[in-house]
Amino acid sequence: MKKYSRITGTGSYLPPRRVTNADLATELAAKGVETSDQWIVERTGIRARHFAAADASTSDLGVQAARQALEAAGVRAEEIDLIIVATSTPDMIFPSAACILQHKLGIAGCPAFDVQAVCSGFVYALTIADSMIKTGAASKALVIGAEVFSRILDFNDRTTCVLFGDGAGAVVLEASDTPGILASDLHADGKHVGILCVPGTVAGGKVLGDPLLKMDGQAVFKLAVGVLEEAARATLAKAGKTEADIDWLIPHQANIRIMQGTAKKLKLPLDKLVVTVDEHGNTSAASIPLALDAAVRSGKIKKGDTLMLEGVGGGFTWGAVLLDF
Repeated sequence: MKKYSRITGTGSYLPPRRVTNADLATELAAKGVETSDQWIVERTGIRARHFAAADASTSDLGVQAARQALEAAGVRAEEIDLIIVATSTPDMIFPSAACILQHKLGIAGCPAFDVQAVCSGFVYALTIADSMIKTGAASKALVIGAEVFSRILDFNDRTTCVLFGDGAGAVVLEASDTPGILASDLHADGKHVGILCVPGTVAGGKVLGDPLLKMDGQAVFKLAVGVLEEAARATLAKAGKTEADIDWLIPHQANIRIMQGTAKKLKLPLDKLVVTVDEHGNTSAASIPLALDAAVRSGKIKKGDTLMLEGVGGGFTWGAVLLDF
């Protein structure tokens, strides 16, 4: 019998510290950097974001989201036989945040690893987990997106530091006799490395290069809308579906204009667009599972709904997943 995978539980976690645009503007003004709530909202749709405490790590955030997802799925941690964490801000160079998170869950033995595709990371991780379940390599997987992007922001650059936040989202993906994940489409193009990157590394006990985020916002915007539409259409074609079959579009929560532009290209009404960027900011690999969990817990998304998840991020990476919830 052919195996499929289905999401059986979702979870999320946001650090307690909520930073509004006004809060951030006040903090930046002390550094001589001018911005305002109006300036940020008009350009991005962001009104607030959450920042992790200094002693909170990516795995700390991820394990909270994972526990919520396990509870929602009715699955015990020891039943999990695969852990994938999508992150660009791991706890340390190695081992992976996934291995650290595995230990925090009190389990051992199952494969655990990180996926680094920046803001497309959760779509990549979900596709990998789906493939492993379909081949029989796993039956109950934890797929997590978790980030502490506040650690890599240049707070002297108002064009980037106002955009990002910290958080984590998670799903339990289980083997099923009925289709859940219907199709996916993943891509990357390394020639665009320079438009969104953190060009630093560690060598000889020192940081070489620049360990803070750099972005060419206009170049990212132009690329993002086009590739997101292409990935969504390719995924629909693989599944034998059309735009009319999509109940909810859950894009990477980077910028409300990119999100709305993608919905319009897919001829979807904006009331089918799940939006959390206003309260979460851009949480990179965490943004899609955070938005998914928010929509599930608010009652928007119901069993049987067809969801299009799509992300685009540094690398440049992009991709989409179509699934029946």
